[in-house]
Amino acid sequence: MKYLIRNQIFGLIVLALIVVSCQTEEQPQVSQSEYSQEEVQLVSSHEIDQLILKSLKESGDFIWADQSDELILSALLQSDSVLTIGYQSADKELTNARIGLESVGQPQMQQAASKIIGLVRRIQKPQQNANSRMVDESLVHADLPFLEVKVSTLEVLQQLRALGEVRYFEPRGYEFDYSLAMDNPYARITSDSGCENEPQSIPSSDYSIIAPGAKSSWNYDQMGISQAWNQSSGAGITVGVIDTGLSPDQAMLNGSFNSGASSGRSVQRFGTYQTGLWWWKKYDGPHDQCGHGTAMAGVVAAPRNTVGNAVGVAYNSNLISVRGTSDVIFNSGNEKDGVAEALVLLGKRSDVKIISMSIGDLFSSAKVADAVRYAHNRGKLIFAAAGTSTSFTNWVGVIFPATMPETVAVTGVKEGNGYQRCDTCHSGAQVEFTVIMERASTNSKPLTTALYSNTPSTVGGSSVATATASGIAALVWAKYPNWTRDQVLNKMRNTADLYPSKNAQYGYGNLNAAAAVN
Repeated sequence: MKYLIRNQIFGLIVLALIVVSCQTEEQPQVSQSEYSQEEVQLVSSHEIDQLILKSLKESGDFIWADQSDELILSALLQSDSVLTIGYQSADKELTNARIGLESVGQPQMQQAASKIIGLVRRIQKPQQNANSRMVDESLVHADLPFLEVKVSTLEVLQQLRALGEVRYFEPRGYEFDYSLAMDNPYARITSDSGCENEPQSIPSSDYSIIAPGAKSSWNYDQMGISQAWNQSSGAGITVGVIDTGLSPDQAMLNGSFNSGASSGRSVQRFGTYQTGLWWWKKYDGPHDQCGHGTAMAGVVAAPRNTVGNAVGVAYNSNLISVRGTSDVIFNSGNEKDGVAEALVLLGKRSDVKIISMSIGDLFSSAKVADAVRYAHNRGKLIFAAAGTSTSFTNWVGVIFPATMPETVAVTGVKEGNGYQRCDTCHSGAQVEFTVIMERASTNSKPLTTALYSNTPSTVGGSSVATATASGIAALVWAKYPNWTRDQVLNKMRNTADLYPSKNAQYGYGNLNAAAAVN
């Protein structure tokens, strides 16, 4: 069961977390009678969730590959029974640095995938009946080195564990009950990054009017963004935003994307999120049905307009929006698929320099991790939200995929001297940068574009911090268009507030856009 996260403010977990999606994942396809014959003591979903919770509190993550075969089988049979299997050729170990660079179409890789599928079918074929007719169905990803197949027996997992061609395996569709991680188990999961993005009445003290009539958020001066605009507006740089899509009703991100002082650029939208059953799904389109994606896209690239709407950090950059998830936390099998596909889509595009991900999950997904590495190994600079939550903030650290070394983790802090994280922001050793995004006296959040209207909304948490950092990176890359990803990132580090020191919770501290474009 998945919880729709709704809250008055806006920001992330992310994760905090999020919204109960209306969609329903595929139900288990294997009957009790089929697996009881194996005399396997199945682990209940409650026990699995308690183990996940314990691991999160002790280590900050939960890795399916480290769990027993009995636990993984139990998770499979209590979800959609689909096992995701990362593979490699028998004679060559596939390192993280080669994900996506080593073609899955090579004969050795094809042989590895065929061997794994053949093993599963050989073991499970004798047990097929009307209730397990999908056991022979399998999917081999076209670009990433993983395949998916229905698994219903312990023997399959045991033999896969011993196979050199197998890098990892994990249940595709099992969903952790996030209410167990809350201080109040009866409260709804809430987040500064929920799915409401309505126009708001914003005090004039929280913005300034800039030519030719746009509203510039109160924190832009403090982050050096307003000053950086004298040298860069992000022109010529394409930023990909993986989130909940773009609203067709927000003119600034549609027909008026080139308006005011913004011109000569493009906005594109795609949808990689699918609904339906594992073997029979359909794409759900690029339109934002949540609100979060529209807000993040607005922070990155909303035009410097004439009508009083909020202006984005890189107001002359190109924008590609990919709807990879239905809400801010990608905890369902379909959402993990959508996010992975979005990363592959943007990874393949030579024009995309920066990927902004103000989304995440409490623990790792090997499939999504492969996709992150796919994009990273193609030179993309990937920013990921460290996490935003209410009930979890006291003990949850940085969330996935911001925990990965291939991403740049960002969180939000309050204005003023010293470093104090925003009321709902996560922090930790993986954080690279911080962004000022909460007023000390009023807790006001930065401006962004609402789902509709020329009246802005506000957005908080590490979500907006991540989108802001992505916009600043676009300003730097536009100023130095021949630079590599590492050069851009190093310039951002070298000009951040705490450099060369690195704080255990806040990394190199607040970014300084003005210094970074010099």
